[in-house]
Amino acid sequence: MSIEPQIVEVDHAGKPRRFVFVLMQNFTMLCFASAVESLRIANRTAGKTLYSWKIIGEGGGDAVCSNGCAFRLEDDLCELDRNDTVMLCGGIDVQKATTKKTLNWLRREARRGVIVGGLCTAGYTMAKAGLLDGKKATIHWENQDSFAEEFEDVILTKSVFVVDGNRITTAGGTASIDLMLKIIADDHGEDLANAVADTLIYSAIRTDQDTQRLSIPTRIGVRHPKLSRVIQMMETNIEEPISPATLAHDVGMSTRQLERLFRRYLSRSPKRYYMELRLQKARNLLMQTDMTVINVALACGFASPSHFSKCYRSHYSTTPYRERGTQASRLSV
Repeated sequence: MSIEPQIVEVDHAGKPRRFVFVLMQNFTMLCFASAVESLRIANRTAGKTLYSWKIIGEGGGDAVCSNGCAFRLEDDLCELDRNDTVMLCGGIDVQKATTKKTLNWLRREARRGVIVGGLCTAGYTMAKAGLLDGKKATIHWENQDSFAEEFEDVILTKSVFVVDGNRITTAGGTASIDLMLKIIADDHGEDLANAVADTLIYSAIRTDQDTQRLSIPTRIGVRHPKLSRVIQMMETNIEEPISPATLAHDVGMSTRQLERLFRRYLSRSPKRYYMELRLQKARNLLMQTDMTVINVALACGFASPSHFSKCYRSHYSTTPYRERGTQASRLSV
């Protein structure tokens, strides 16, 4: 049995706003589905076609997302109307999916005044095309380290989504819903956006002021204010690590007290925990950038490549050079 939605009256008699979704290879289905479903539900809830969409991609044919499902594309990278809104849908291995053809097409359309957005990791493609220079942007937290190293002219934030003029970026996943709800609210009012959220059973609408990752206490499962402050200082000082004595002093405790706190709640020393954070960032940079191993080491606070290699091998059971080689082989397939 079909249940008719409660219609939200919207004063709109013009042409539908058209979104052009560009599906890149290995894109994330969730970010695309969340966006297009929000638009579909907005139309249904308003009882009129407020939004339309077209699905395109390089070469036409099919685009395969990261879970293996294939989507039939309506067109190749074609010329758009200047009133269109482009939404690039990224995902795994976005560097490989960011081809020269895609970059040239994106630059051309941007010059014509088209609004350009990047869902999930597609902010990388926008930055590679030079569309985010001097602008605020966000990207999935797994890609933040490599993005910050490669695109120094972009003002990178940890927000769920960012709208800076005619450039839009999201962190991925359900952040597409939050973005679309904002767009719907801006276009047609809060009542319609709230009705769409209700239909989606989406009760915690986030804004561009919300960050994409859980708070430190939630992530580590411990609600201890001083421990959270120390971890936050560690996470923001990877390139130039702070000594345990300084960390302890800055939160008003002794080094021995700090050691006991880490042992009690995290079953490791502050030094070991800090090292794991640095090595995790190093692995992200090795897997996602073409930075040299020496530069990766320096970016993660290691004074010498030999010490970096020794610590990396101890933690990951492989060397940074082999890790880089494995990643290169996988991307070339």
